[in-house]
Amino acid sequence: MKKPLAKIIKQRFSCRVYLNKPIEETHQRSLIDCLETNRTGPLGTQARFMLVAATEVDRNSLKGLGTYGFIKNATGFIIGAVEQGSKNLEDYGYLLEHAVLFATDIGLGTCWLGGTFTKSSFAKKISATSTEIIPAVIAVGYIASNDTIRGQIRMRAGAQHRLPMEQLFFDRVFGNILDEEDIGVYADVLEIVRWAPSASNKQPWRIIRCNDTWHFYLQRTRGYGKGTLIFNVLRLADLQRVDMGIAMCHFELAIHEFNLHGRWMIEEPEIIKPESTEYIVSWVADQI
Repeated sequence: MKKPLAKIIKQRFSCRVYLNKPIEETHQRSLIDCLETNRTGPLGTQARFMLVAATEVDRNSLKGLGTYGFIKNATGFIIGAVEQGSKNLEDYGYLLEHAVLFATDIGLGTCWLGGTFTKSSFAKKISATSTEIIPAVIAVGYIASNDTIRGQIRMRAGAQHRLPMEQLFFDRVFGNILDEEDIGVYADVLEIVRWAPSASNKQPWRIIRCNDTWHFYLQRTRGYGKGTLIFNVLRLADLQRVDMGIAMCHFELAIHEFNLHGRWMIEEPEIIKPESTEYIVSWVADQI
């Protein structure tokens, strides 16, 4: 990416009004190259993505998804399909957020659209098989000038409503606040994670540092996601797992930007977890 990661993340917002203008061929090619290059998630799941021109049928697929139905003039959509698997949604969120940040970097507006798209026009466009799911799609296009101001307002409002670092990131055990001076540049890495988008801005990720290892946990929002009646009836994807993948993407991209190194590993530590909290993955930092 050409711009600093923190700048790209602060620049991005959920754009709902776009210019009625096709995406330029150079931008299309760059975005398609990004989608084709990033197809395997850090936890081993393969996904496939494509950029398609928006049609009226596609826009009708968004009706019934709350405010998503008010998206206007989106000229394209990024569609992805992924097989069922133990960490498929985390990998899907990771890969798709990478594409979202890339799109932002080249001057495009985006909006995450989570829902149930398995039997929609989007599924037909990507020829989804019976064993694949489409947990989310991305609306994409050029930001309408009148939406820029609203986006800036939302960014400021979002910053005010995001949870502070001391409620998201801990030292060794849940509830033990990290010393930002002690963790050095990782404080900047975690701030980039704090700015990651999430469904309904619930920020379900929790990260615990144990020496050189950072353990990622999903703290589920009550009444939201897996096991709830509305999600079971509508067969919605477990979007809070997708959110975890988005947070992982922000963490790893920030790690690389600050010239740090490490690897992902799944090995749950012996840490007492709060209610409705699940271990997801760990990042093991390389010794310097």
